[in-house]
Amino acid sequence: MRLWHFWLNTLIVSSQYNPPRFVELLMLTLAIAMLILATILPELPYLILGLSFVVGSSLSILIREAIAPSPQKRITQFTALLLLAISIYGFTDIIKTL
Repeated sequence: MRLWHFWLNTLIVSSQYNPPRFVELLMLTLAIAMLILATILPELPYLILGLSFVVGSSLSILIREAIAPSPQKRITQFTALLLLAISIYGFTDIIKTL
């Protein structure tokens, strides 16, 4: 029980310390869950929801880095652009199959 209490307190403190980064982490976690679910159950809504979470979090990361750069700015921007490109490719692939 103490372990759960510790994790809950850590989650609350991290969400209060840096809310945009917490939302981005939450969106990427949900995207991973949706994309895993889309591979297990090959249904289109799970894939579209996962890719849209990736697009939203990538754009949020790029905007946050433009406003307030972090020490690892280039790596963060490169990763966000890579995720954005992969998800846009996924959307174009979905459109081609329809």
